[in-house]
Amino acid sequence: MDPKIIPFNRPVLVGNELEAMREALDEMHISGDGRFTQRCADLLTSELGVEGVVLTTSCTDALELSALLLNIGPGDEVIVPSFAFVSTANAFVLRGARPVFADVRPDTLNLDEERLEQLITPRTRAIVLVHYAGVACEMDRILEIGERHGVPVVEDNAHGLYGRYRGRYLGTLGPLATQSFHETKNFTCGEGGALLINDAVYVARAEILRDKGTNRQQLFRGEVDKYTWVDLGSSYALSDILAAFLLAQLSKRDRIQSRRAEIWNTYHERLAGLAVKHGIQLPHVPPECEQAYHLYYMVLGDREQRDALIAHLKGLGIYAVFHYTPLHVSRMGLGFGGRPGQCPVTERISDGLLRLPFYNDLDERDQERVLAEIGSYFAKR
Repeated sequence: MDPKIIPFNRPVLVGNELEAMREALDEMHISGDGRFTQRCADLLTSELGVEGVVLTTSCTDALELSALLLNIGPGDEVIVPSFAFVSTANAFVLRGARPVFADVRPDTLNLDEERLEQLITPRTRAIVLVHYAGVACEMDRILEIGERHGVPVVEDNAHGLYGRYRGRYLGTLGPLATQSFHETKNFTCGEGGALLINDAVYVARAEILRDKGTNRQQLFRGEVDKYTWVDLGSSYALSDILAAFLLAQLSKRDRIQSRRAEIWNTYHERLAGLAVKHGIQLPHVPPECEQAYHLYYMVLGDREQRDALIAHLKGLGIYAVFHYTPLHVSRMGLGFGGRPGQCPVTERISDGLLRLPFYNDLDERDQERVLAEIGSYFAKR
């Protein structure tokens, strides 16, 4: 009999998603800005303590909204980590900006704050960072640099909802932050995202930009007698059916996070000895950080070793995967002046990193099998 397939990811289900979606259907409001959209926004605003929350159809859309809010345009430069998903750069490139690729720290795989300031020029209009794996960047230093140069910091917090830095939630530290509710994330509605607004100056305009550049929400509130086109914008609103699904997930956030912490800690404890023996890098969580338990990774010595382990596990029905390829040496990145060797830590990490199966209903037996097969592979080396 073939072994049971252990996928890399399975979207989490908490049990009351269909009930919430049925309630949205019964109310006959299934487009954006319905009751469930508002309840999700209110929950996140209250829990995180931000000025405002705008639900979007994806984290990519939230990043594009942030680029619009910051008036990014042709000739501007935006600093982004090369070790990131393409949307982190694309959202700003779409407005005409040039991405300036930053290397990452070798321990947390986050933007290297010690190399940041040398990348700032008179054209720099934003610093965009990623809290990789839900572990915070060194925000005190990054925010200080940004403030001193008058450059706003955007947190791409796709991995990090409910993670903390020095007691403060990730996504609440810079003036703007983005969240993902893609099916690979801790909390999901299939496809979805949010823009977190931490500076009141952006709240009113974000509402307009998200609603196709119109002041329609002012009409709904009785503030104007008709609405019209007043700014740039697009159709970024999340369907209320998906917001209902998301609200069901967020209502079980403690249960979801608790289970993910158990899985992460099991990997970390059981792989510690093997990592020391074979020179494998495991995730590092600085003491000032409370992570979001988004993923678990190993960094091997090079791409050949990494790919060999992925192939070994796949042959046994266990799906481990690599992660980001460096943006600075992609075809688009090279066109923006990227070059091999520009971000050496990113290149090394990208070649060696693999992510292990990680999802809420990964049971103890399956996780034990993953660990046993990794151990068996290295025992032969």
